[in-house]
Formats: sequence, C-alpha cells, structure tokens
Amino acid sequence: MHRISIRTSRRCDIVDITPFIRTFLREIGAESGTVTVFCPHTTAGLTVNENADPDVRRDLTTFLNRTIPQEAGYAHSEGNSDAHIKSTLTNSAQLLIVEGGEVMLGTWQGLFFMEYDGPRSREIWLQFTGTHGTAD
Repeated sequence: MHRISIRTSRRCDIVDITPFIRTFLREIGAESGTVTVFCPHTTAGLTVNENADPDVRRDLTTFLNRTIPQEAGYAHSEGNSDAHIKSTLTNSAQLLIVEGGEVMLGTWQGLFFMEYDGPRSREIWLQFTGTHGTAD
C-alpha cells in the first residue's frame, strides 16, 4: 500500500489527485490491473468527473453547499454534519482500471479528492493489483 499526503486550503476544496495516481503507477512499474484509491476520512470523499473546465469543480461545490448547508439544525455536535453527509454522496473509494501502465480515464475525466471539513492535512491510500513491467 502507498500513501499520498494532501493539504487542502479551504473548508470545501476539490483537489485533482490524478497526477499522484499516475506517478504511483509509474514508480511501481504497474502494467495491467486495477488501482484502488481509498480515502480514510469521514468528512471527505473521492469522485471521478470532468477535469477540463474548472467551472465544473466550482459548480459541484456550489451545488453541494446549497443542497447540504453547513448549518441546518443537525444533531451531530461537532459542527461538521454537512461534511459527513457530503462524503457519503461522493464515496470513500474508487477502483480504476490500469492498462499499459496508465490509469484508464475518459478523455475529460480526472480523479478528485473532495474536502468538506478543511482546511486539513489528509491522506489517500493506493493499492495496485495486477502485473508489473519494468519501472522507467
């Protein structure tokens, strides 16, 4: 298992972690298989979405904050109930196909870490299952 560290800068932040995944696969000489990407935090998540237009990230954050506001009379006493709800919607893990040493994403897709209770230092866990070639 490999760990990557992320530092978010806002309460709700979206970080493109696709380059981290590509670097990891290259460093271990991954050839063909799958990479599991796991977020071990209850107030953050992972999603695959468009990575070409930054307005998509802004729209996602705006929608989630409008739909699930920070203050809405939640019972949880820590003041981050909205973050727990949002993380449930975006999942804690993604399983991605690896072929020819590359993560297989659509033309416009990227993998994003979704922060809902920042800013914080976070960790993402990666595990590759499959065949290895030679690392460059």
